[in-house]
Amino acid sequence: MKGPILVVLAAGVGSRYGGLKQMDRIGKSGEVLLDYSVYDAKRAGFTKVVFIIRRDIEKDFREIVLDRIGPTIPCELAFQDMDSLIPADILEESSRIGRTKPWGTTHALLCAKGKIDAPFAVINADDFYGREAFEVLGAYLSSPDVQDGAIVPYSLHKTLSPQGTVARGVCGIQNGYLTSVDELTAIAREGDRIFNTGADGTKRELSEDTPVSMNFWGFPARIFPDLQRYFDEFLAVSGKQLKTECYLPLAADWFIKNKLLNIRVLRADSDWFGVTYKEDRESAVKRISSLVEEGVYPSSLWNR
Repeated sequence: MKGPILVVLAAGVGSRYGGLKQMDRIGKSGEVLLDYSVYDAKRAGFTKVVFIIRRDIEKDFREIVLDRIGPTIPCELAFQDMDSLIPADILEESSRIGRTKPWGTTHALLCAKGKIDAPFAVINADDFYGREAFEVLGAYLSSPDVQDGAIVPYSLHKTLSPQGTVARGVCGIQNGYLTSVDELTAIAREGDRIFNTGADGTKRELSEDTPVSMNFWGFPARIFPDLQRYFDEFLAVSGKQLKTECYLPLAADWFIKNKLLNIRVLRADSDWFGVTYKEDRESAVKRISSLVEEGVYPSSLWNR
């Protein structure tokens, strides 16, 4: 059996960050945040990495990321282009209204389907997930005949940014399986409480320990025909809008509701951190430095 594949969503434009956060150097030896995920995945048994990027960042991505990681684990690039997998009428209308926003994480994953022939994990390039999380997901995806999906959720209070609102998929869980994912896009702490603010201004309070998706998923390779069907349905309803995106957590919710895929909930004692805003960078640098000092990572990941 082939070892599991790591798929890294690295095509984001970083509008709130003010730049390409997937290539911002965080480690002392020039590592970017996704280096630590690849390092953790490699020691958890993953055997290949597929990076999903935009064509306009290919040169920089190869120089900053692939030139260092490539010699240590097989890597491939997949490209999320605005016209990939998009019907002509949708493209024509999106061009007319001036759409420049990517089609979302479901679209990104579909752009890589030709390079995925084994159970795989999906992560964000700008998030740190922790060694333990990769160990539990890697062990599951390495088991024989993987049929179910999997998610490693995180407690909401560990995933907030003091700089502003964040989007999180709130997870419903029952008997060790995911029952729903509710994508909330404006979550922030207000004093000692946490709220999501809806588009109509309505506030919904959330508990500190609410389990949320940080896009740390595991899937069997068989999902792609159904994932394409979900994306086609999204395009039929929302494809001619200016900014609507097709989020992977909502695809997972659709899988569950249509009884197409069971998704197991895997628990790991891992901390999460990321770089949603430019101001988050200093905290990420300090946390990586602390992990290096504790011996979790070498000071130079790929040059030992």
